[in-house]
Amino acid sequence: MVNSAAYLDLAKACLPELALTATSLLVLFLDLVWARELEDTRRRRVLLAAFLSGGALALLTTFLWPFAGIAPGGMWSLGATGLVVKQGLIVMGLLSACLMAPGDWSEHAGEYFAVLALALVGMLCMASAEHLLMIFASVELASLSLYILTALNKGQRESTEAGLKYFLFGGVAAAFLLYGFSLLYGATGEMTLKALGAKLAAGSPDPLVWVAVAMVVAGFGFKVAVVPFHWWAPDVYQGAPAASAALIASGSKVASFWLMLKFMGSGLAGAAGDGSWGHFVSGWMPLLAGVAALSMVMGNIAALGQSSVRRLLAFSAVSHGGYLLLGILAQGEQGAASVVFYSLVYGFSSIGAFGVVSFVENAAGHDRFDAFTGLSKRSPVLAFSLMALLLSLAGVPPLAGFFGKFYLFAAVAAVKPLGWMWLVSIAIAMSCVSLYYYLLVLKQAYVAAPTREDMPPLEIPLCARLTVLFVVVVLFVLGFFPEFLLGRIHHALKLGVL
Repeated sequence: MVNSAAYLDLAKACLPELALTATSLLVLFLDLVWARELEDTRRRRVLLAAFLSGGALALLTTFLWPFAGIAPGGMWSLGATGLVVKQGLIVMGLLSACLMAPGDWSEHAGEYFAVLALALVGMLCMASAEHLLMIFASVELASLSLYILTALNKGQRESTEAGLKYFLFGGVAAAFLLYGFSLLYGATGEMTLKALGAKLAAGSPDPLVWVAVAMVVAGFGFKVAVVPFHWWAPDVYQGAPAASAALIASGSKVASFWLMLKFMGSGLAGAAGDGSWGHFVSGWMPLLAGVAALSMVMGNIAALGQSSVRRLLAFSAVSHGGYLLLGILAQGEQGAASVVFYSLVYGFSSIGAFGVVSFVENAAGHDRFDAFTGLSKRSPVLAFSLMALLLSLAGVPPLAGFFGKFYLFAAVAAVKPLGWMWLVSIAIAMSCVSLYYYLLVLKQAYVAAPTREDMPPLEIPLCARLTVLFVVVVLFVLGFFPEFLLGRIHHALKLGVL
């Protein structure tokens, strides 16, 4: 029987989620009973302020009342590292909200913020879930919310089409994930990750486990957009409102990779196998190694043929998913730290990149390369921000992306210097390819001459402009002082509870 103190601990563990759920209800209430009477611009500002206040409160609870341990029933756990992930997710949600352009809100500003808050609730639950049913419910709450955010702008056909494709692909992926979970339960009789991992490690896995592993990898592969489960990403990144695409590229990836890291390292530890060169053993490691290699190669090669910057960022995201899989393969403290650090850095870079793209797209009416022509003359600060963001994604020093990639590659190479070198070599080679297509965009901004003298002016809302500049500052600070974040991650991992 669970006593009242245990329920208080559970409530304490869920404070960020409770704060965001209350924010969702508050925004809807304000929009329905009061804000609808306001002028559109003022209404949007009031609702944005309400959402940011609720998000700030949720972030504050993670600092003032942090919970560490496993909640009653083993369905929920939260350690210091999970807390870092949650804090990063909340900040990404707040920054994404600040990027929402006036034309994307339509009359649905209240609904947008309410669903955005629920998406964050789902992602935060993914960071803490330890039970198969809780994991699935969390993934679906985040996914369903993101489908709505993708199709929010009903005035654009591309947005509706992207939302429909995202929903259809997501439904199939959810079926794979749920069936994989049911097979794991059927083979082991366990539902929590630690019990599941202990049962698989105790003896030879049932043949059903290998089918379940393949299905779970397919389900997670969709969430993190890696080959061959990535086909939804280009259309969604291109058709969704910029703020929604930014959240999908950042928060969704961070939460999914953290959940995948926990699931593979804890729940499926007994079925890991080995994918290093010359030491092949059946399990999820060789499967993820193949997926990582394909994602790095196909993502970067496909990005070379794009003329849309949004689609370029989508295929770039596929390749970054391949890089992050290397950290999961590395396992151990260094592997986990590299995944958390790199996913957070990539998430912030993506938010800033989508912010700049949305400003240029709103002025030019499209996101093709020629829309960025002469950007350094039209807006030097914005052009510099774009350069910093793209070079961070490419892994160029002294930006945070460079250290993130270096630490990630070093983590997997340190496990088996010769065995995993084939993957590290592919990652380094593909990073060079990515630098080339990022430079194609920067060439338009800094080198190419404008085709006409009256280039459209860039109208950048103050909140969105500050968001991009904040991200750029973060990338430089973490590039020069990576220990500021990495030290905290390592300290958290040493405490033992993810």
